[in-house]
Amino acid sequence: MTTPTISIRKAETAELDRIEALLEASGLPSEDVREKPSCFFVGHDDAELVGIGGVEPHGSNGLLRSVVVAEPHRGQGYGTALCDALEGRARANEIETLYLLTTTAATFFRGRGYEVTDRETVPESIRGTTEFADLCPDSATCMRKDLDE
Repeated sequence: MTTPTISIRKAETAELDRIEALLEASGLPSEDVREKPSCFFVGHDDAELVGIGGVEPHGSNGLLRSVVVAEPHRGQGYGTALCDALEGRARANEIETLYLLTTTAATFFRGRGYEVTDRETVPESIRGTTEFADLCPDSATCMRKDLDE
């Protein structure tokens, strides 16, 4: 399958309701979207929104969060394209390592080079985020990826 080309841009305030709805429909936490709107990006193929995702920077570390592809676009490579774009943004912002928590997509992220890691080894700046501390269950798989590899 050829990975589609998408463009991502910072989410606008007017899109926050739609972002929250997409997260909720996918079973992902949405409670802190309005507290950190600058972390969120929307992915488009032409004019159509195909997915969203977030990168929450903490120095040279970052939290990849809330990556979701809208239902009609799943299974077409948009998740890969969205992650490629988000990781590119993270690199451009001098983030060297991305961390994430997932309850459903560990296999997908493993295929992207993320490795399972113990939560205790995650830097305090990431462990202290709302997503790590409050929103994601302890049963979520914790993963990391060095972006310079």
